[in-house]
Amino acid sequence: MFAVLVKVKMAMNFILASLCTIFLVVMTLLVLWQVFSRYVLGAPSAFTEELVRYCLIWTGFIGAAYAFSARAHMQLTIVRDQFSPEARTKINAVVDLIILAFALVFMVIGGTRLTIAASMEYSALLGISRSLVYSMAPIAGVLIIVAQIINLYEDITGLELTTAARDQMRAQLKAKKTTATESTAAAAEEK
Repeated sequence: MFAVLVKVKMAMNFILASLCTIFLVVMTLLVLWQVFSRYVLGAPSAFTEELVRYCLIWTGFIGAAYAFSARAHMQLTIVRDQFSPEARTKINAVVDLIILAFALVFMVIGGTRLTIAASMEYSALLGISRSLVYSMAPIAGVLIIVAQIINLYEDITGLELTTAARDQMRAQLKAKKTTATESTAAAAEEK
């Protein structure tokens, strides 16, 4: 189970960070094109503003899922830090459960309802269904739920999966190097 959770967390963090990077690059290029077409060409591009807005919505939701997965979300720790380490662990678990419940109720269930309700609405310039834009809420909700389940596992076991994964990979690399060195030495002795 530990190895599976490590792989899921590392893959999820990599994919979400990559998607955020891609969306930020796309938004930057679209805004540059908008400025260029408006001031240099004298004919502003109409679709870019709407597309940038939708990319920003998706980036926000993907970034939120990444923040919860990487435990990089904003939090006030002034009260929690005054408790003992055991109490902090319990407080973290309770907070993770609250976030999980919020993601389930508001993002997955509420977001799904919103997505279904908006299926017959279309954007003005691009002509795409608004449900495509709103679908990011339930998708991000599911990702946050997965992240919170992994965070709860970390809270309960006391293991930080990213640190453990890094240490595990270093140990595997060291073992491979040792094996390679031993086999090279054995081959040299045979000659």
